Amino acid sequence: MAFFIIVRRLWQGLTSTLFDVLIHIGLLIWDVLLTLFNHVVPKRSVGRVVKEGRAGFGGKWPEYIPPGEGDSRCSCPALNALANHGILPHDGRNIKFTELGRVIQDVYNFAPTFGFFGPKHAADFLSRDYWKDSLDLKDLDVHNNIEHDASVTRLDTFQETDQGKIPQDLIEEVLTCGTGPGGQLVEADISRLMGKRRVEAKQANPEYSLSLFHKLFGSWNCSTLLRIFGGNVQDLRVILGEERLPDGWEPRFRRKMGLTILEFNFTVLPVEFSVKEEVDGSIAEAGRDRYLGNHADAKKTE
Repeated sequence: MAFFIIVRRLWQGLTSTLFDVLIHIGLLIWDVLLTLFNHVVPKRSVGRVVKEGRAGFGGKWPEYIPPGEGDSRCSCPALNALANHGILPHDGRNIKFTELGRVIQDVYNFAPTFGFFGPKHAADFLSRDYWKDSLDLKDLDVHNNIEHDASVTRLDTFQETDQGKIPQDLIEEVLTCGTGPGGQLVEADISRLMGKRRVEAKQANPEYSLSLFHKLFGSWNCSTLLRIFGGNVQDLRVILGEERLPDGWEPRFRRKMGLTILEFNFTVLPVEFSVKEEVDGSIAEAGRDRYLGNHADAKKTE
């Protein structure tokens, strides 16, 4: 009996790994093809980035209703805005992973590959079936899934367990750091702001952690401020501060098949690798005084 259990477990592990590899290879090929297609066909017209018949066509968004008691919200302002407008269920609950992917494609003009990758990663992290299962928005705030330390729009979980709360002081920092025309955000602003937040977060949070994956994921999130929202601080004040889509707003990325993972990384990688605090010692130094203080206290008690 034990022999058959061992064989079965080995087989399940092998087939599961092989299936995941095939999915990622297929996703990569699909994404490259969509990127190439985007560059040989005309862009969507201004005013028609959101497809006709979908919520937000022509910049006309469903009524905005702030979240109420018991509604589920998360650390992602863009997803919360979808629920606040009723494009996702207003209570933020029982959302199919597949539906989440479709909606972010429709509203924010992400490519189908992007719409698959994000929700599939969340489903895998939560040990759920992407094709069959659902989530509440708050489920995304399992620490180091979608939510991560040193976000530019949220306090760390160590400081604030309710990641649906909007820290207006952090939002104001985002809105006032722009050096582009009219104070608009550009890549260098995002890199500078992320470096500052990483130092501050590590200094304030004794449980601070930020893996390479989550550094890149944070850069993904921040880069949407540029590629999808165009760095426009007037729009971002509403989107980040109220988690509402402004009247008349539409995605600034207008390519036919939406923003692909490949094309997005041409913004994400320069933003991430321009964070100077990662190489000048600022992050390594942050929080060291706390450790030295604890070490000194321990020596005194010996």
